[in-house]
Amino acid sequence: MTAASKVKLGVLLPTRGLLLADSQPDSAGLVLEMARHVESAGLDSVWVGDSLTAKPRLEPLSTLAAIAARTQRVRLGTAVLLAALRHPLLLAQTCASVDVISGGRLIITAGVGGAFNQAQAAEWEAAGVDAKTRATRLEEIVEIVKALAVGRPVTYRGKYFNLAAVEMLPRPVQPNGVPFLLACHWRYRRPAQLKRAARLGDGLISISDTPAEYAEMVPHLRGMVADLGRDPGRFEAVMYLTVNVDPNRAKAQADATEFLTGYYGSNIWGDRWGPFGDPERVKQRIAEYAEAGAETIIVRFASFEPQRQLETFLDKVAGSFC
Repeated sequence: MTAASKVKLGVLLPTRGLLLADSQPDSAGLVLEMARHVESAGLDSVWVGDSLTAKPRLEPLSTLAAIAARTQRVRLGTAVLLAALRHPLLLAQTCASVDVISGGRLIITAGVGGAFNQAQAAEWEAAGVDAKTRATRLEEIVEIVKALAVGRPVTYRGKYFNLAAVEMLPRPVQPNGVPFLLACHWRYRRPAQLKRAARLGDGLISISDTPAEYAEMVPHLRGMVADLGRDPGRFEAVMYLTVNVDPNRAKAQADATEFLTGYYGSNIWGDRWGPFGDPERVKQRIAEYAEAGAETIIVRFASFEPQRQLETFLDKVAGSFC
């Protein structure tokens, strides 16, 4: 059995993409319907993104709670959560609540987040968070949320957060708490980012790395995990892949570029997105990431027609891996 045949597939639901359309349909209803469709097709997971004001969308954890009430099996994830925008006590309570509602299906991928343009900088300012502190805040938040999941009083002394014998209920259903996978970009070679994931994460998520870069990163990080005395076999490797599935490659490229420019304000990663085009190209790229070590691949449709993209993906692509 090849790595590609064992890979788990997930779909990013368009909690932002729908708000970019000229006419806004029942966005919540469409998101819920797509989640049910993904589950009925036998895929592994559904995911939602995060932003407050820079990239407006439905709030992720409340959306996942709604999806949890309408599904039974599919894993429910954030890709990715800007955890540093939140207070750890509120985040711990919310995550535990969604985990209880879903019967232990929540998974959090989280990242430091960007402050690279005016909209992103304004988002941190509006939330009352100094953007320069976001990496350290993320580390403290993950430490606190994980500690509170154990069910014992937590005393914590950090640079930004302090707790004195605080106990949080409800507890997550998952015995080790809700897993946190941390964002890593191998091409940047940032030691602090990799050390953070190895020390605190239950896995990694990458968005912009090529298959070759990803193939270097996964064993390197698992080696770091092992060196810390943690179990590398419990360290999940996830890849977030942006695609547009259409036999007409030129149309797929044009639609994806329009979507991504609207989504981010610019096409920030150029040809690192994709592939955009026929189903065989998409299948090939998924297989490449699976062979590079990805255990779960999240597919985001760069399209203003997410339902059509999902139907095509399920009909022409997903069956090769499920």
